[in-house]
Amino acid sequence: MTRATRFAMLAGCAALLYLIFLVGIVPVPLVPASVADAVLPTLPWWVLVSTGAYLLFQVGWGLYNFNDTPQAYDELLLDIKTAKDYLRERGVSVDA
Repeated sequence: MTRATRFAMLAGCAALLYLIFLVGIVPVPLVPASVADAVLPTLPWWVLVSTGAYLLFQVGWGLYNFNDTPQAYDELLLDIKTAKDYLRERGVSVDA
């Protein structure tokens, strides 16, 4: 099973469970109904904001640690040079 398949399955199950609780087919266990009615509609936005914050942290951490990996730096410079050479061969101006 690929990561994408596993993620899609877990996301689908979580969405189904969320909708069951949101519509009220099954009450949320150990949570009063008034609290569940107040929290459940805002839960998707909380998940979205939390995911965005986590991803921004991961990008920042990767940039912070980028100089700690000289092999990746050299590989990136080689990829950039290869891409520029490829575009120059096709008549694209890359040095502006």
